[in-house]
Parts: sequence; structure tokens; C-alpha cells
Amino acid sequence: MNQTFSRVVVKGGVLSPAELKQILEIAERSGLDTISFGSRQDILFINQGDPITIDPQDKFQIISPGEEGAENIVSSYVSADIFSNTPWLTSDRYLYILEQFRLQPTLKINITDPRQRLVPLFTGHLNFIASDHEDYWYLFVRLPNWESNRLYPALIYSWDLEKVATAIEESLREEPETVDFLFDLVNDAVDLNNRTVDKPLEVPFYPFPYYEGINRVGTDSYWMGLYWRNNKYYTDFLKALCDLCSDCRIGKISITPWKSLIIKGIGEDYKLEFEKLLGQYGINVRHSMLELNWHLPVNNKSAIKLKKYLVSYFDKHDISTYGLTFGITDYTRKAYYFTSIIIEKNEPPLELSGLKIRSTYNLLYAKNFDPNTQEYLVYVQEVDKTNLPVLLIELSKIYFEQLGKEKTLPEKPTKTKELISTDAYQCRDCLTVYDSNFGDLTQGIPAETPFENLPEDYHCPLCEAPKSSFLKKTFVRQAE
Repeated sequence: MNQTFSRVVVKGGVLSPAELKQILEIAERSGLDTISFGSRQDILFINQGDPITIDPQDKFQIISPGEEGAENIVSSYVSADIFSNTPWLTSDRYLYILEQFRLQPTLKINITDPRQRLVPLFTGHLNFIASDHEDYWYLFVRLPNWESNRLYPALIYSWDLEKVATAIEESLREEPETVDFLFDLVNDAVDLNNRTVDKPLEVPFYPFPYYEGINRVGTDSYWMGLYWRNNKYYTDFLKALCDLCSDCRIGKISITPWKSLIIKGIGEDYKLEFEKLLGQYGINVRHSMLELNWHLPVNNKSAIKLKKYLVSYFDKHDISTYGLTFGITDYTRKAYYFTSIIIEKNEPPLELSGLKIRSTYNLLYAKNFDPNTQEYLVYVQEVDKTNLPVLLIELSKIYFEQLGKEKTLPEKPTKTKELISTDAYQCRDCLTVYDSNFGDLTQGIPAETPFENLPEDYHCPLCEAPKSSFLKKTFVRQAE
């Protein structure tokens, strides 16, 4: 059954408890008992089958399924005051800046602090990133037809962010192909308080934070993060949460790009009330980091199933992934990556369309395992699901080996790493791969056992096809 998505725009991912409660009531009047969150900090109404009927709203912008031309502004307001931050960039400063954006942008805009890790920096068309100069921002531009981000040749004043964004949107009719041309168009259109870019943007590396549970910040305040595995949040619980926030004089609730909620500023006297509410609804707020560091396509059942498979393997083998983040992407959608490691699902071969075959995957990882480098390297290609756990463990070990090593010195020019090919055998019935490097522990076959030396009664561990069903195939991976 087809799914339909309606999006509720939540500017900067921040809204009041009263606003969230009104959105929940709209969802309930539309026949829904759950809402979901999107990767751009918006709220999703998801329905199976026919589109839902939503009451027209003056206060909230609700984007119908398939509607284009409106994008949400992403901000790292959610991280302010609880994670590492640029000293001058406080929660209030974000709110003042977001207030300047009265019209809904058609370009994706990110307004972020480079010293936090929870909100991606470079997933927008216009990426405003705080500088060390108070109230001045770098701007990295990646218009829809551009292949990469390009640094705008000036720092933008906080109160000019909306002016610059609007001027850039209006300049799109000129089809600017260079950032210098774009700079000239903007300067001709509006008067700005720009400042010279006096040094490159520095993005310090921090491990990915734990963003769930009730956590102390300062001496007498707490913040609470809420996460659901399936990204389906029940409206009755959320309405009760909104009421409690109002009773406790909490003014804002934040949505994260990881499809979760964070509430900041819980006073010492109110902490028990939040714990009681969680207990009354049976809400668990202490998932393992293995659960929290994943980014999946919304309501994608195959991606959720793959994540459960991999997390279960990590858990059973006591594998640490602290500081790493993982993303699963589908070949049907072009994605802006913002995790350390990407599991990329391949498109089925055209000649086999209509046949039920096992999916294959590519593994990519960010340079230095830092997605803010915006550079992804291929680790392996065309591998079976059963090979993913071992390969991901290999990558995690590489990450921990290089963690903390100095990366600030300029690297010597090196040749691009070559892709090398290796031979393995693949079941033609279900596409399971036998790799002699790993053997097959399910049948007592030790590592480094060539396929030719397997016993004649060897069979596929998944579909039990005989040894004769395996065909030799060449797989490609990046040279070490």
C-alpha cells in the first residue's frame, strides 16, 4: 500500500508546547494517532493509502504530498546550551535570527554552529555557519544545479541572513554558475553589513553525542531527549508532554534531524514530574548508542529491518560504535549524506527486473570519518547483506585506530587510491556471497578456506542451494 506524506513546516526545528499541541490536534482530526519527524526538523503526517484530509491552517504551513516549492529551515538551536557551542551563539540569538524569516524559503537553508555535532552543517542549498566573530557567519552555497559547496566571499551579519537568502532566491532566474557572480548579484540587490573572510572555517571534530534521556546541564537544570525506533510518536503522550511543559514554564520544544525531540531548561523542581510522565506512559529513554546513531529514510520498512539486523549483530558481539554515525540510503532517492558511514542500496539490474532477487550494497565512509569534510570514499561495492556486519566492524576498527591523530597539518599530495578487484563466489539463487577471507562459521568453514576446497556437500547458508549454484564473480573495493 502506498504511503502519503504531508509535512508541517517547523522553522528552525523549534516550536512552543502550545504550537505542537495544536499540530497534534490537527493530526487527530485527520484520523491519525501518531506523527513522525523528518530529517529537516519538520513534522510528518504519514498515512497508508489515500491522502488524508487536513484542515486549512493560517498559522501553520502544511505541505501536501508531492507539493514542491517550500523548504524548512534547519538550525542547531536544539544543541545550544547543552552541547559544545560557539560562545556568542545562544538560544536567544537563534530565535532572533529565525524571526527575520517571515516568508517560507524555496531553498534549503541551514543555520548552524560548527562546534556541535547533532545538526549537519552542509545539507542545505544555503549553509550559514557561525564564525568566531560575534554575529558573523560563513556562507557555503550549493544551489540545486551545483555539484559542491562553494564559500561565499564574505562573512554575513546575523541580521542580514534573511536578506541574503531572499536575494539569492531572487537571483536564481539569472542562473548563476559561480559564487563570485552570485556575490555581485546579491550586492547589487541589497545593502549589507558584510565582513571580510579573514581565515578559513575550522570545524573541530567531536564524537557524536548521546542525545536521549534526562541529563543534567549546569547546576540546577536538565534537558530531556526522546527517541522512538520506528519514528511514530503517539499524539496522546505528546499532548500530555506539551501540557507538562506549559505547567513547568518551558517555552520551547526542539526537533532533531535524527527524528527525535529535545526539551531544554527543565528545572530541578520539575525533573520528577517528567520522570513520572514517562513512567505513566511506559516510555523508555535509555536506548543504547547503537540505536541512536542511525539515519534512515522515513518509514522505510526495509531500511528499519536492515538496521535491526546490524544493531543486533553489534550488540551480540559487544561492538563499540561510539562517535560513529550510520546512514542507509535507497537508490530511488538522491541524498545529502551527513553520517560517518553510508550503507547504499544498489538498484536491481534492469535485466532482472520483475524477479525477486537479494539486494546488494555499497559501503562508503567520510574522509577521517567526519561527514563535515563532505568527501566520501568507497570501501566496498556490491556486497550481500550477510557481509555487512563484518565489513562495518572493519570500518569501526579503522575509525578507532585513527581517532585522535593529528589532522591539522596539510597532507602531502598523494595519488587517488585505486580500486582493486577480488574474486568471490555468489549464489545465483539468492545472491549470498562466499568470501574465502571470512569462511562460513555457520558450517564450520574457517577463514582463508578457498572455495575450491569446500566439501562437496557445502550449501548456501541462506537458501541451501548446492555448491554448484555458486558462480565466480569479481567484486571491487578501495585499495588500503
